[in-house]
Amino acid sequence: GPENVWGSALTGTLCAAAAARCLKAGGDSAGTFLGLASDAWVLGYVASLATKLADTFASEIGKAYGRTTFLITTLKPVPPGTEGAVSLEGTLASVAGGSSLAAYACYAVGLIEGWKGVAVATFAAFFATMVESLIGATLQEKEGLKWMTNEVVNFFNTLIGAATAMLLGVMALG
Repeated sequence: GPENVWGSALTGTLCAAAAARCLKAGGDSAGTFLGLASDAWVLGYVASLATKLADTFASEIGKAYGRTTFLITTLKPVPPGTEGAVSLEGTLASVAGGSSLAAYACYAVGLIEGWKGVAVATFAAFFATMVESLIGATLQEKEGLKWMTNEVVNFFNTLIGAATAMLLGVMALG
């Protein structure tokens, strides 16, 4: 339903709107929004989408092909599909999903610059996906936290991916 769309796409939408605001404010030269240039917002946009794809790859490949799944908080074996479960196959698929979207955004579309931008977006997507597994294992739909639905977790997942990429992008890429 619509809550799934908002949970997965709200962060990217906000980053894209902020990037557009920077470009509008800047005229011939790039402006800023909340102190960040459009390049940082575009990197956040790409990383949010890379994060969602990394999470989807991890979940679906991990459930279908994960030989052994472990709870990320205890590293004890759990059935595939358990909230917070990770597997080697799903983890590798996460990296493949995040890096493929980041590479496409760079080399096919030209949204981000070079291999460093791809590396930042890929790392951010991977990091956020691991944090999402921690959130799933510890908070998702627990007693007193019924509002922490899969859609809310997806929003936090993409937000963490975008924020991580923007922070690393400003620090490492300038």
